[in-house]
Amino acid sequence: MRALDLAIIAVFLVGTPLLGIAIGGKQKSSNDYFVGSRRIPWWAVTFSVVATETSTLTVISVPTVAYLGNVTYLQLAIGYLIGRVLVAFMLLPKYYAGNLVSAYGFLGKRFGSGLQGTASVTFLVTRLLADGVRLFATAIPVKVILGSFGVDVPYWTIIAVIALFAVAYTYLGGIRAVVWIDVIQMAIYVLGAVFAVLILAGKLPDGWFSAAVDAGKFQLFDFSSNIVTSQYAFITAVVGGALFAMASHGADQLMVQRLLACRTVRDSQKAVIASGGVVFLQFALFLLVGAMLWSFYGGATSEQLGLDSNDELFSKFIVEQLPAGLSGLLVAGILAAAMSTISSSLNSLSTSTVSDLYQRITKRPLPDAAVLRSAKLWTLVWAVVFVVFASMFTSTDQPVVELGLSIASYSYGALLGAFFLGIFIKRARQADAIVAFVCTIVVAAVFALGIEFTVDGETSTLAFPWYVPLGVVVTLLVGGLLSLRHPAHGPTEDEPTRQEAA
Repeated sequence: MRALDLAIIAVFLVGTPLLGIAIGGKQKSSNDYFVGSRRIPWWAVTFSVVATETSTLTVISVPTVAYLGNVTYLQLAIGYLIGRVLVAFMLLPKYYAGNLVSAYGFLGKRFGSGLQGTASVTFLVTRLLADGVRLFATAIPVKVILGSFGVDVPYWTIIAVIALFAVAYTYLGGIRAVVWIDVIQMAIYVLGAVFAVLILAGKLPDGWFSAAVDAGKFQLFDFSSNIVTSQYAFITAVVGGALFAMASHGADQLMVQRLLACRTVRDSQKAVIASGGVVFLQFALFLLVGAMLWSFYGGATSEQLGLDSNDELFSKFIVEQLPAGLSGLLVAGILAAAMSTISSSLNSLSTSTVSDLYQRITKRPLPDAAVLRSAKLWTLVWAVVFVVFASMFTSTDQPVVELGLSIASYSYGALLGAFFLGIFIKRARQADAIVAFVCTIVVAAVFALGIEFTVDGETSTLAFPWYVPLGVVVTLLVGGLLSLRHPAHGPTEDEPTRQEAA
């Protein structure tokens, strides 16, 4: 790393918060802070959604997936696109019809505040764990860079500094600053990846592509693996990916909040569907980087390359092989992906805390100015908690992209199942939904921690894409059976008083 690279990184770190504050402007109301007064264009929301879900995991860990295996990871992206189309037409119209700022507001209207609070708490814990992994992933290339200068900095210190820069514009600029900075940050990391592909292409020998094909690096579909334990078997990836996308983009406040910032439900539908196509292309780009790195390093293991973890492979190439300026751009892109996710999470965490929990617990209407102050205060609180959670993942050997998706999958089934229960099971009441929700979380925990399958003499756990379908089935089964106690005519979304009384 040369002085030019460090200068680019420094300009990015300092300039991003300043630009975000300038774009966000002064927040005049809580609606402005939470959903940008619903005046953000759909194409900007599309790129913000992609940047938010991308995070550092995609930039540094998806190449690792291809390096260690192949490009069957793209099957998940096919499922993701299918799931987003379903979200666009099944869930988004209900959010706009209720003029909601939180995804869990729908559950509150359909069932009552008890389930709304339960879903919100689940979201808060899951988001802290899943995005804690993402924040830790960002510290990996930074630590490699500092190590090239002979400077050994603990992961938690790097994590704290990154979070500090992200919280600055989130606190002051609200969702508007988050979305527009997301657009800029996505452009930075995608441009950096394209340059990395071009540089790699110039360093690889003739015939590298055919050699990679022969080695199975460009295998897209996997119809042979066990669908129960293999996360990239075709049925597992497509079905699991579709339901995962429905949960992440239809039942997770992190994404729903962006979609609710569009002007109309039609704009929101265009944003979520378009994001599926962009994600597919983006995954393809980073998987190509991984396959090219495999050719460049001759398939050497991380130990042979002197690395502490597999996820340092791309970081090693960035630091050692890219020319001055381009290394700094790519590191800035990695930081951009991280700050995009962190800022988005902080804004959605504070929104859910205030709208789904604080106002429900206090049971008294607050002036809008007080709601806005509370949202900003909770943004700071969650930033501190984020640093603590991210520091918990410094000793994992699993590719962090898989770890992050696994954590989210454990609770997504219960969240999406609760939405399906409210839409399809008209008899269901709040008590039915809460019991089903809790049962689903317990079942997911049992499968994650206690149940193993033996395939070809080797034991393995359930593949993570199946956790969401499993959760949906358990929620609908338990909630549906419990609902049979009630009359055939169930409550509607406009009858919260009757539901809570029941």
